Amino acid sequence: MSRNNSVDGEEWQRRRSAMYRRESNMSEASCIQDVDMAQDEVFSGPMSESVPTATSVFSHRRSRADSNASFTYYEEERDFDSEAEEETEEAVFDEEDEQGGQDGGERHNSLDAADTFAEPELDGEAEEEEQNGHKSRPSLTGTKKSSAYSRTSKSSRRTSRASDTSAKAPLLRRHHSAGSDQSGYRLEGRLSQKIYILTEDMTIVVAGFTTSTFGFILYVCMCILTAGLAYLILRWLPKWYVRIIGKPTALAKADWVVIENQWSEMMVQDLAKEEFGQALSSVFGYNEKSKFRDYDEDDDPIMDELKILDYRYIRFCYHPLKDKFVLGNTWKDPAWTEVATVRGGIDSDEQEIRERIFGKNAINIEQKTTGQLLLDEAFHPFYVFQIASLLLWSLDSYYYYAACIFIISVVSIGTTLVETKATMKRLREISRFECDIRVLRGGFWRYVESSELVPGDVYEVTDPNLGQFPCDSLLLSGDCIVNESMLTGESVPVSKTPAEDETLELLNLSAASLHPDVAKHMLFSGTKIIRARRPQDDKSTEAAALALVVRTGFNTTKGALVRSMLFPKPSGFKFYRDSFRYISVMAMIAGVGFVASFFNFIRLGLEWHLIVVRALDLITIVVPPALPATLTIGTNFALQRLKSKLIFCISPQRVNVGGKIDVMCFDKTGTLTEDGLDVLGVRVVSRPANRFSDLHTDSSALLPGGAYERDPTVDYNANKAILYTMATCHSLRIVDDEFIGDPLDLKMFEFTRWQYEEGSDRPAGGEDEDDYSLSPSVARPPPGMEFDIDEDHDSPNSKRPIELGVLKSFEFVSQLRRASVIVRQFGEKSGDVYVKGAPEAMKDICRPDSFPPDYDELLAYYTHRGFRVIACAAKHIFRLNWLKVQKMKREEAESNLEFVGFIVFENKLKDRTTEIIDELSEANIRTVMCTGDNILTAISVARECNLVDRNAHCFVPHFVEGNAHMPLSKLVWESVDNPVYQLDENTLKPLPPPAEHDSSLPYDVSNLRNYSVAVPGDVFRWIVDFASPKVLHEMLVVGQVFARMSPDEKAELIDKLQSIDYCAGFCGDGANDCGALKAADVGISLSEAEASVAAPFTSRVFDISCVPEVIREGRAALVTSFSCFKYMSLYSAIQFTSVSFLYASASNLGDFQFLYIDLLLILPIAIFMGWSGPFPELAKKRPTASLVSRKILTPLLGQILLCVLTQLIGWLVVRKQPWYQPPVIDRDHSNSHNSENTTLFLLSCYQYILSAVVLSVGPPFRQSMAHNLPFVITLLVALAISSYMLFDPAPWLESLMELTWMSINFRIFVIALGVGYFACSYLAERQIFPRLSKWIGRFNQRVRGRQKKRKEYKLILEDMRT
Repeated sequence: MSRNNSVDGEEWQRRRSAMYRRESNMSEASCIQDVDMAQDEVFSGPMSESVPTATSVFSHRRSRADSNASFTYYEEERDFDSEAEEETEEAVFDEEDEQGGQDGGERHNSLDAADTFAEPELDGEAEEEEQNGHKSRPSLTGTKKSSAYSRTSKSSRRTSRASDTSAKAPLLRRHHSAGSDQSGYRLEGRLSQKIYILTEDMTIVVAGFTTSTFGFILYVCMCILTAGLAYLILRWLPKWYVRIIGKPTALAKADWVVIENQWSEMMVQDLAKEEFGQALSSVFGYNEKSKFRDYDEDDDPIMDELKILDYRYIRFCYHPLKDKFVLGNTWKDPAWTEVATVRGGIDSDEQEIRERIFGKNAINIEQKTTGQLLLDEAFHPFYVFQIASLLLWSLDSYYYYAACIFIISVVSIGTTLVETKATMKRLREISRFECDIRVLRGGFWRYVESSELVPGDVYEVTDPNLGQFPCDSLLLSGDCIVNESMLTGESVPVSKTPAEDETLELLNLSAASLHPDVAKHMLFSGTKIIRARRPQDDKSTEAAALALVVRTGFNTTKGALVRSMLFPKPSGFKFYRDSFRYISVMAMIAGVGFVASFFNFIRLGLEWHLIVVRALDLITIVVPPALPATLTIGTNFALQRLKSKLIFCISPQRVNVGGKIDVMCFDKTGTLTEDGLDVLGVRVVSRPANRFSDLHTDSSALLPGGAYERDPTVDYNANKAILYTMATCHSLRIVDDEFIGDPLDLKMFEFTRWQYEEGSDRPAGGEDEDDYSLSPSVARPPPGMEFDIDEDHDSPNSKRPIELGVLKSFEFVSQLRRASVIVRQFGEKSGDVYVKGAPEAMKDICRPDSFPPDYDELLAYYTHRGFRVIACAAKHIFRLNWLKVQKMKREEAESNLEFVGFIVFENKLKDRTTEIIDELSEANIRTVMCTGDNILTAISVARECNLVDRNAHCFVPHFVEGNAHMPLSKLVWESVDNPVYQLDENTLKPLPPPAEHDSSLPYDVSNLRNYSVAVPGDVFRWIVDFASPKVLHEMLVVGQVFARMSPDEKAELIDKLQSIDYCAGFCGDGANDCGALKAADVGISLSEAEASVAAPFTSRVFDISCVPEVIREGRAALVTSFSCFKYMSLYSAIQFTSVSFLYASASNLGDFQFLYIDLLLILPIAIFMGWSGPFPELAKKRPTASLVSRKILTPLLGQILLCVLTQLIGWLVVRKQPWYQPPVIDRDHSNSHNSENTTLFLLSCYQYILSAVVLSVGPPFRQSMAHNLPFVITLLVALAISSYMLFDPAPWLESLMELTWMSINFRIFVIALGVGYFACSYLAERQIFPRLSKWIGRFNQRVRGRQKKRKEYKLILEDMRT
C-alpha cells in the first residue's frame, strides 16, 4: 500500500513532520510490531527532561515484549475505542486505541486530522477491498514496508486467549475502521483499559469494580469460619479476593479499580471522587490536535465530578468524553502563549482549583506505621509458615526449640522493620523539601509555603532563602547557574537563561522528552541554585528573577526520580523464583513422607493428636526456617566489601547480575581517559597561502604582542579570530571570583590568559547604541596586549583598548555539535561571529574555499594519535545593532563562515585503564567503547589501551551513496590504516585485497582474521533503521568502537546488545550516559555522589578499576547463593532422612538435639559459608545463574542420595548390635531415648559439618576455604563438640541430649562412616557429578533430538567465522 495513494508525497512529508518527530529508536522503515519508544530528542525517560546539560537520556528502553503478557482483567474483545487520542510522542498510550474491538455490532469511529496518520484497521471487508485495488489512507509505517508486518484477520484477532491476542496486536498497533461515525460501546461503557506509560516504560491495565454485597458477606463469613485463614490466603492471592468481592463495573461508575502491570504485580486502589463544576480543559488542557481544527464549545463541557486515580504516585484523571483515565502530568495551560501574560501569575480561586487537580507541591512518600509494617512482615507466607511451625512444636512439647526459633524470628522481623523504616526515612529526607516562597497571587506578592505552589504560579527565584528549586519551572527573567548533579551525576554547573514566547510554544509536557530549546530555560525540581540574578539591564524595573511553575510534586523530574527508587524494575534474575520452585518440589516430597508416616503411625496404633503433629512436623523439616536469610547472605557480604572499596549500590539484586556480564561498554572521556583535557596547541590557517601554520603551544606565540615579534609575511587576522574565539566562545560563569563551567572551556580560556567579566544575559532591545545601557559579558586581553597593533596609528581605535562584548551566545547543542557567539569590539559599529565545534560540523557552515587542501589529512593526523580536535570559524558583520543581534537566528549567524584553524587538546589515558581492559579481555569479557568523540580519536585511544588490537585492521564504514536518513544508502567498510582492505557489506567479513597490492605492508593478511570494527553514530543510526537484521547483529558482535554517539544512541546500543542475549554492563561518568547506565544490566557511574540515581552502582574511585571489582563480587555472590542454597537443601534432606527412619518405630529426635543441629551447627555454618571473598583473578568462564539447571540439581540430588545411603547403613548396623536399645512405643509421646536415635543423631552431625566442606566452593570464583577463618573455626569447634558427644560426653550432657550407651567399636564405626561419607561426597562433587551432569545433558539432547539453546550472539559469531 503506497502512502501516496491518498496524499501527495511532499504534502505527506510536510504534514507528517508537523505531527511527528523522527523517531530515534523506531526506524521509519521498521514495521510497527518492532516499535521501541524513543525520541530523537536528547533526554527521555523516567526523568525525561532532567538532563538538559549534557543532553542525555534517562529512559531504559527494552523491546516491550513484557507488554505482551496476559493481563487478568483485560479482555481484548471487550475493548472499544473512540479515537486515536495520543500521538506517537505522548507520554501515555492508551492501549484500547490499539486493540480495536467489535463486541456485537459494527464499530464506528470519527476521524480527524490525526487519524490521517493512523494505520487503518483492516477487517475482512477492508482486506478484500485492498486486494481488489481500492485505495486506502497512508500508513504510519514509513517508506519501506517490512514483510514482517502482517495483518491479522478478524477471526485470528478475536481469539479468546488474551495473551495470544496481545502478542498478535502489539501495544502500539493502531487499528481504525475507515470512515465511520459512532463507537460501538456497550451501554455502560468500557470495563477495563490498558495504558502504556512511556516515561516509566510500564504497561498497566485498569479494571473498574464495585463491591458486591453478597460477595462481601461471603468473604466475612469465610474469614470468621476459618479463624482468619481465608483472610491470609486471599491476602496472598488477590485475584481470588477480587473474584469474590468485586463486581466488574464500567470505569465511569466504578468505586475502586484493580491495577495490574506487565510483571503481574497487582494492587486494589480506591478512586477519589469530588464535586468539581469546572470546564474539561481545566483538567486536561486542549488536545494538541485542536490546533488543526476550529474550536467547538462541545469539546469543553463542564465536569460535575472529578475522579482521580493515584497509582505509584502517578496521577490519572477520568476523562468522561473519552471514557478512560488520562495521565495528569501532561497538562499545559492554554493561556501559556506569551511570557508577558504568564508573568501576571494566577489568583487564589484558580490556585484552589488547580491544587484539587494536581495535589500539593510536595513529594510526600506515604510512610506506613510500625503496626502496618509489622503486619506486612508477619503475614508474609514465610513467617506465617514459621508461626504455624512454632504452634506445632509447642503442641509437641518442643518448648525450648520453639522459644529459640521464636526469638530468632522476632529479631529477624525487628531488624527488617528497623532497616525498612531507616530506608524510608532516608528517602523521605531526600525527597521532602519545604520552604517559604515569594509568590505573585492576584497581583500581589506574598509569602506562601512551597507546598501550595500550583502550575501557573509565578515565584521569585532570587529570594536569598531559596537554596534549591521547589518544582519544575520556566525561568521568565533574570539568569541562574544551577547544579544538576542530583539528576545527572555530573557536577559541572549549568547556566539558565530566560524563556521566550517560542519556548512556551515548544513546551510540550505530554511528550516523552523535553525540547533542547526548552531545557536551557527549565529549572528542575531539587536542583541546587549556585547563583540567581535579577535582570541586569538598568532599564528593567524588575528587582527579582521570576519563574513560572509548570509541574509540581511527583509530576516533576525529582518526583519521577524518587519514584524510580521506590519502584525499581524487577531485575529478571530467576534465582529467587527458582528457589521457591525447588522448595515446592521438596514440599511435595514431604507430602509423600507425610502420607507414608501417617499410615505407619496408624499401623503402630498411636494417638490421633500425635499422628497429626508428627506427620505435619515432617513438612516443617523440609522447608528450613533460615532459608530466606541464607539466600541473601552472599549479596549482603558482597555489598559490604564493595562499600569498603567506595563502590555504592542502590539495587542489591544487581550484584548477582554482575556475575553474568558478557560485554562491558565504556564511555571514553572521563572514564577511560582523564576528565580534563590540556591544550596541546593551536594550528591556524595562514592567509593568503591557505595552509596550516606550525603548532602554537602558547597564546603569546599565537598572537605576539609586539610588531617586531610578528612575521611580516603572515596575515594575523586568522590568529586573532581563533584567539578571540577561545576568549569569548565558552559557557564559563563567575561565582565567588571563580570560573565554573565545562572543564574543556576552562582549559581553553586559561590558555589565552585573558580576563573575563560576566554581564547580563538579556540586554534590552534598542535601535541605536544610545538606546541601551547595560553590560554584556566582556573579555579583555592580558596586560601588555591591551591594544590592537594592527590598527593604523591615526585611527581612534588604536588608542582604544581591546574589549570584546558578547552580545548573544548560542549554546552547545549535541545534534549540531557546535556553539557560537556574536561579539563586538567596544566602540565599533560592526561585529563578528565566532564558532567552535566538531571538525565534521564545519563542512556545512564554512565557505569551501576557506579550508586548506590538507584539512582532512591534518585532522586525521591528530585524531589517529588520540588528540581531541576542536575546529574554529569566524565571520565579520558590518553595521551591527542590538535589534539586528536579537533578531538574528542561529542558522543565519552560523552560515557562510571562514574556517580559521584547529585547537588541539591532549587527552591522557587514566593510569589503570590499560591494565583493567587487559584483565577483562583475559577473562573473555568483551570490551566496547561508546563515545561522543571523533571516530579516529576513539580508535586511537582504543588501541592505546588495548581495547582494539594494535596490530590488526580496524574497519570504519562510511556512506558512498546517500546518507543516514535514506533507506537505499550504500556503505563501504574500509580499513582505517589502508583503505585497500575492505569488508563485505553483507557478511562483514574481510574481502581479499586486490592482486596488485603488496599485502605485506602495513599489516599482513593474517591480521585480517583478528579485525575489529568502529562505527560512527550516523552509520549506527542507519543500520538500526534500514539495514537487514543480519548486518545489525554482525555489527553488534564485531563492533568494538562506537563514536559520535548521542546519549539516546548509547542507550539504544545497550538495548540492541541485550536483544542478542548479551548481559551488558556500562561504565560512564554520569550526565550524558544516564540512559545507557539505566538500560544496562549493570550500570556503574563514576560520580562523587554516594548513590547516584543515574545507575545501580556508583564508584567514588574515578577509574574503571571498579568494573572488575563489581564482576568479581557478583560472581562470588552468585556462587555463594548457590552454595548456601545447596547446603540448606542438603540440611533439610539429612534431617528429613533421620526423622523418617526414626518414624518407622514411632521415635523422633529430641528437643535439644533439634536445637543443637539448627542453632549451633547450621546457623553459624550457613552464615560464615558466605563470608568467603571473591577470587582475585577473573576466570574465563562464568558461573551458572540457573538453579534448576542440571549442573546444580545433579550434584544436589546425588549428595542427597549419599546422605540417605550413609544413614541407612548406620540404621541397619545399629539394630544388629548386641547392646541395641529399641524404642519403646508410647501411644501419647515419641520416645527419643534409644540406640537408633543416638546413632542417627551423631552420624547426621558429621554429615551436616562435613557436607559444608564439600559444598563450600573455592576458586575460580571465590577464595579457598582456607582464607575464610571464621568458617574454618566454626567447623573445627562443631567437629570437636560432636566428637566429644560421640566418645566421652559428661553425664549431664548425655542426659540433656538423650544419648544412649554404645560400644567403643561402634563409636569408631560411626566416625569412620562419617569420614567415609565425606570422602565419597567430596570425590563425587569434584569428579563424578560434573561428568554425570554432562552425560545427562548429552543423553537428553539425543533423546529429544534438540540441541541445547545457546546465546544468540555466540551463534552469530560462529556463523561469521565459518
